[in-house]
Amino acid sequence: MPAADRLSLLDEFEDLGIGWFWATNAEGNLIYISPRLLDLISADAASVLGQPLGNLFEADPENLDEKSSRPLNFLLGTRHKIPELTVRPKGGNVNPLWLLLSGRPKFDDANNFQGYRGGFRDITEQYQRELEETRQATSDALTGLANRHRHNAQLDAYLRAFKSAKRSCALMLLDLDRFKQVNDTMGHPAGDELLRQVADRLRNIVGDHGEIGRLGGDEFAIICPDMDDCGKLGDLAEKIIQIVSQPYPIDDKRAVIGTSIGIAIAPHDGLEPEQLTKSADLALYAAKKGGRGQFRFFSADLKDEKEERQLLLDDLRQALEQDELELHYQPVVRAEDDAVVGFEALMRWEHSERGHVSPGIFIPIAEESGLIIQLGEWALRRACMEAMNWPEDVRVAVNVSAVQFANAGLISAVTSALAQSGIAPDRLELELTESIFLGDSEAADQTFKTLKSLGVRLVLDDFGTGFSSLSYLRSAPFDKIKVDKSFVETCTLKKQNSSTIIAAIVGLADAIGMETTVEGVEAFDQLELVRSKGARFIQGWLYSKALTPAQIAEQVGPEQFKIKPSGPDRHRPDRRTVFRRIGVIHDDHRYDVVMRSVSKSGALIEGLMGVPCGTDLVLDLGGGQLAYCTVIRSEDAQIGVQFETPLVSDGAGGLCTRHRVSPYALAAAGMPLAALPPGNYPLAMLADGPANPPRFMQVSVSKP
Repeated sequence: MPAADRLSLLDEFEDLGIGWFWATNAEGNLIYISPRLLDLISADAASVLGQPLGNLFEADPENLDEKSSRPLNFLLGTRHKIPELTVRPKGGNVNPLWLLLSGRPKFDDANNFQGYRGGFRDITEQYQRELEETRQATSDALTGLANRHRHNAQLDAYLRAFKSAKRSCALMLLDLDRFKQVNDTMGHPAGDELLRQVADRLRNIVGDHGEIGRLGGDEFAIICPDMDDCGKLGDLAEKIIQIVSQPYPIDDKRAVIGTSIGIAIAPHDGLEPEQLTKSADLALYAAKKGGRGQFRFFSADLKDEKEERQLLLDDLRQALEQDELELHYQPVVRAEDDAVVGFEALMRWEHSERGHVSPGIFIPIAEESGLIIQLGEWALRRACMEAMNWPEDVRVAVNVSAVQFANAGLISAVTSALAQSGIAPDRLELELTESIFLGDSEAADQTFKTLKSLGVRLVLDDFGTGFSSLSYLRSAPFDKIKVDKSFVETCTLKKQNSSTIIAAIVGLADAIGMETTVEGVEAFDQLELVRSKGARFIQGWLYSKALTPAQIAEQVGPEQFKIKPSGPDRHRPDRRTVFRRIGVIHDDHRYDVVMRSVSKSGALIEGLMGVPCGTDLVLDLGGGQLAYCTVIRSEDAQIGVQFETPLVSDGAGGLCTRHRVSPYALAAAGMPLAALPPGNYPLAMLADGPANPPRFMQVSVSKP
């Protein structure tokens, strides 16, 4: 057949869409690609020719074959035969197009590599059919999300592909809070419907930015490719927590749950799926331990939290049996004259080895295990007995968890505490949160009626942070509302609605005949504002932290007990006092210093003398967190620095850098060896030693 006829036949073959051809030169750049295919991917020859083929197409991420998970340009660089490989155009065409790519290396007579010659075949219809069949087999039947098997395969594929390309990948693990209560009180069909609605909300939030899977029960996972920005990941986690925590309409009722999130980032927290998953799991347990409804990033100092929680639970049981727990009491003060009208009982645990254990840590563990029933009964008895040592017009408030409220023994526990102590019932306040309304509303109504018949007072705590507060006020006989401290924290800041919300809550309470306590007041500007909004009762550190019974006994006398406010004039919500040993890197030296306070924009450092203003430094916060900063104040051994890039929330009440630097990148940059995390580094990567003498004097700093 003449050459012209062969060319005409090939043109017809390409025009029919049966297949297309491509070719590259020895450098790996395209020298030919079928015009018909260029039309399909909305590209023109002038912009395409001369580029690597891998710039136009990418291997199918669903294809879990080891070779196909490598970048296409990497495969083309091997100069080996390319087996049939499913690819798609980069850039996301409006119409999906799936192609089967194949290619062979071409060599001349002298065995010199000339490039590749290959072809494409359209397999879109077949691929989508097979993809749908595969997804049905690997999807969760209840929610339609990826099941555990598919999630594990996706994570493995991403990490293998990203490892060679030095790309990052974040993994979020989610666990629903209070889901078991929905199943127990509303039934399993309601629980299934709730899971379906959670899945829909996650799809709307995450969109195309991640792969969502349901691992089983109330556990979900999100793979976020090419994400290592802690700021963006934290924003996404906060949005998920906020949206998932909104009420769910189920069978003419409303269920309220929450979620906790653990986040790990490859390659920093693990390169293998098992390692990254374990890191995210440890972060998740830290989030749950921190009080639920929170997110945590993995850090190397996290221990095996499952084991830790069990050990802590065993110790808590022993502490309760051996009477090692205490109640401290924070005063509630009348705004008009600073008179103490009551105390809130707060549980304290001083562990013989662990030291002080926060209630935010051990209370959730007690709730999960059911030990909260015994803890709650003990707190009621102890608080009522100790309140008998106070003036008769001073009340005591005891927190009652949702688990304890739903327990049939609550009424007898309250009755017994009143009888044993001899305290007047109206001196006992039971502080309840909106979570008590989750479940059997008829049983809750009966419990309310019985408690009111005993004469005790009921308080709705953390008012304004839920989503159904007004309906609760209409249906439950509360005597008092407590305005959540989150409103107080931001009430003096501009462009915030917190002060207006406080005024609205106080006005609402007055209108329906309820008292109001505003908690969390820590500075005089906050005090002035909440007083101006009509708050009658105030609680917060500006008046007093929680006091021991002995401290109260020293201050209570025959006259009315009053506390004068004492504290800062203005509240600084972004400034945190710390005592944290960190490193300061300057030139090729690392100095050991102490960070005294930190905010998103800067920090106060102690331990270096002779540092001029305007000096550029790097703070080594550990774990690859490097914060670039400039000295803006220097006095004796203290320097104030301003960060080049603001820090972001770490989900644990602290701050962290947006990005972390790989230890190998640190070593390659010649970072002083003391600044490197533990690990094995090639000798060629490590600097020989300091080239210049240190410019600043390091002084030791001891903890006050």
